[in-house]
Amino acid sequence: MELGHDTECALGTVVDLVNSAPEVTGEEGLPDLTALQDLVDRQQVSGIGRLTREDLAGARRLRVRLLEIFRARDQATAVGLVNALVADARSTPRLTDHDGWPLHMHYHAPDARLPEHLAADCGMALAFVISAGEQSRLATCAAPDCERVLVDLSRNRSKQYCDSRTCGNRLHVAAYRARRKGA
Repeated sequence: MELGHDTECALGTVVDLVNSAPEVTGEEGLPDLTALQDLVDRQQVSGIGRLTREDLAGARRLRVRLLEIFRARDQATAVGLVNALVADARSTPRLTDHDGWPLHMHYHAPDARLPEHLAADCGMALAFVISAGEQSRLATCAAPDCERVLVDLSRNRSKQYCDSRTCGNRLHVAAYRARRKGA
């Protein structure tokens, strides 16, 4: 699936944000402003001023809404959730070319705080995936003891694990050991 750089970055942010939820990992991945700043830095979210406690609370609320989209059982439900998310953000689509990146789209208002910024950009990225008929690319890790989400952007739709080095490798080693034990 071919997506623009900005859309792929936004999808990476969606995954990072959702996977910080205690509902997903069993522990709070955004315990404080430092953790939120780390997420912003890791995902290279631009145009964010000094983060506040309101930004932290808003990011936590947003990740719950994003998780609902991943867990949507059908397209109509996912569409409704994405539409509500984008409608609640002050979407102001515009072209920009900052920080050495070529022209790309931003969907958040220029003065948006972090939660609104992420809701608009991440919501639109999810809208592109769903409108392309690719909702199945929004998945949960195939490891039986993992609830992390992923976006499968591979050509052959083969990504199954949130991280092939941890969940994928762990399952492959377990299968190998089971085969050897049976032999």
